[in-house]
This record gives sequence, C-alpha cells and structure tokens, in this order.
Amino acid sequence: MITTMTLDAVSTTRANAYRKTAWRLMPFLMLCYLCAYLDRVNVGFAKLQMMNDLSFSETVYGLGAGMFFIGYFLCEVPSNLILHRVGARRWIARIMISWGIISALFAFVETAWQFYALRFLLGVAEAGLAPGLLLYLTYWFPSYRRARMTVLWFIAIPLSGMIGGPLSGYIMNRFAGVHGWAGWQWMFVLEAIPTVIVGLLVLSYLKDGVHQATWLSAEEKELVNKELQEDNSQKVVHASVGAFIRDKRLWLLACIYFCVVMGQYAITFWLPTLIRNAGVSDPLHIGLMTSLPYLCAIVVMLLMGRSGDKHRERRWHLVGPMIAGALGLSLAALFGGNLLLSVLSLCLAAAGILSASSLFWMLPTTLLGGYRRPPGSPESTVSPISRASVRPT
Repeated sequence: MITTMTLDAVSTTRANAYRKTAWRLMPFLMLCYLCAYLDRVNVGFAKLQMMNDLSFSETVYGLGAGMFFIGYFLCEVPSNLILHRVGARRWIARIMISWGIISALFAFVETAWQFYALRFLLGVAEAGLAPGLLLYLTYWFPSYRRARMTVLWFIAIPLSGMIGGPLSGYIMNRFAGVHGWAGWQWMFVLEAIPTVIVGLLVLSYLKDGVHQATWLSAEEKELVNKELQEDNSQKVVHASVGAFIRDKRLWLLACIYFCVVMGQYAITFWLPTLIRNAGVSDPLHIGLMTSLPYLCAIVVMLLMGRSGDKHRERRWHLVGPMIAGALGLSLAALFGGNLLLSVLSLCLAAAGILSASSLFWMLPTTLLGGYRRPPGSPESTVSPISRASVRPT
C-alpha cells in the first residue's frame, strides 16, 4: 500500500509504472497512427499517375482531397462520444478496419464522383482517431507527462512520410501493369492491408484503463490512479456544453490549429508534386526525396517535446515552430525550380509545422482544463472546427 511506502519509494515506483506503460502503449499507438497517415500520404503519390489515367484536373484532385474533411468534421465529435461509451479498444479497432477497407476501394475509382464519395467516406471512417488517441492518453498519463507522450505518438506522421514515400514509389514502379492494374491501384490495396491487420490487433492488445493493465503491479496501479484523479480534479468548473462552445478561447484555439493544419496538409498532399516540379520524375526517386523533410521533422519534434516538458512551457514552443514552418513554405515556393533549395526549404517547413502540430495539443488541456468537459473535448471539438475549413486548392 502507498501509506507504507517512503517518498523515495513512491517516486521510484511511479516512475517505473509510467515507463512500463509508455513502452507498452506508445509503440503500438504510433503504429496505429502511422497506418492512418500512410493512407493519407499515399493519395499525394497516387496523384502522380492517377490524374493522367483518369483524366482528373487539379481542381478534381483538390476537391476530392478536401472531401475527406467534410466527413471528418461531421463525425469526429460523435465518434469520440461513442468511443467513451464503448471503450477505446473496440472503437479504435472499428475505425482502423473500416478506413482500411475504404482505402483499398480507391483502386477501383473510375470517375470523379467515385473519388469524391470515397474521400468523404474515408473521413467518416477515420473521424475520431486522432482525438480518440489523445483522449486515450489521458487514461494513462497526467498532464505534465503528456507532452512527450504526444510528441512520441505524433512522430508517426513524419515516420509515415519517411516509410510511405519510398514504399509508395516502389509499389508504383514495381507493380505497374501487373494483372492489368496501374501502379497507383496496387499502392492503395497493398498499403491498406496493414491497417486492417493492426485494427484487428487493437482488440487484443489495447486495454480500456489502468485497472486492466496486466503489466503493472497493484501498488503501481494505485499510484497511477491516484495521480490521475488529482490531475483531473484540479481547477474543475462545471459548465454546460453550450457554455463550453461559447468560450472564446475554444475558437481562438481552433483558429490557431487551422493555421497549423493548413501547412500540415499542404505538405501531406502536395510534397510529391513539389519534388516532381523541382526536376525529379521517377516515382521511387520522388519517394526517397520526400523522406528527407520527414526525417528532419522527427529530430526537431523529439527535441521540442523534451524541451516543452523540461521547461513546462507551451506557448513559445508552439509559436517558434509555426514561424519556422511558414518561412519554410514561403522559401519552397520561392525556390520551386531549384531541387536543393526546394528540399532544404521543405525540411524547414516540415520540421516546424509537424512540431507545432504535435505541441499544439497541450494548449487545449492547459487553457480549457478548468472545465468538466464532455468526453473527447476539447480535442474532439477544436479539431473538426479547424479541419472543416481546410480544402487543398
């Protein structure tokens, strides 16, 4: 029992508990989000061939890419409410399996309207994953430990770019013409299979809370639960959903995230095209070149996450990367015809924007932490408000 333990023993036991939990959960959560982002990144590579094969214009591609966010916007908050009721394990599994199946169906697209419909359904299927996983972290880690955990999880975004770029390029080259299918069709099918498999594994691997953590001792469970209860009880103000929605801070956060996510999806959807426009034509070579900005992003995200937790400071750790990301995108547009300068500019942009994207999520729980919020908020509220306005053009 805690009452019989010394302060040093409590501190050591608690640290061991969080360390074991991090090693148990974070690699798998990273794998889940890596699969999610792989299914987002690959549409940018499919664009290199699909637009010519299906006679799609840039407008069709941009509108189709944006349809994802309409489905995402409409279903993200309801999805998180359901997650809270049925449990993270079951609902995250449903999300991954359904979006994996829909992603594979893109191989059969023949018309613009089919492309629009599947992009919309993909948004519906994936809605709730990101804020759901963020909510899931609150079941295991107090707020002062979440910045580093969130950054570790968000590293799946640049990691998916590092893996997805060369992988997509290889598939599009290697499987082009096999059984009469184009390379981009094989890419959608082959990259959807891991998502469905991981979704099935979620059912047996994830747990719904500390009480189910078989890797923790009884003392460790008691310590973690006690700290989580103290963390959640601080500065609680009961408020209605209406009062929460009317809070100006919520809309300010949505505006900030809108700016971040605009840059994030500019990179996600258009990075392969920017590399091609700089003079690289082979899909595999494009994939290899796109991995460089994501590699830079991983390094910077780790450094910023560690610094944020060390100094317990959020605002300037967000502002700095946002400025760097904006500068990088501007320079990439300015040096579009120069491969070396374009790649260096995109490295700066990816490092800044993806660092800001991960560190942003510490602000809602800091600024809105005084509310006794509905399940999934504020994360599930800020995200769809901002994402609904994002349309690639």
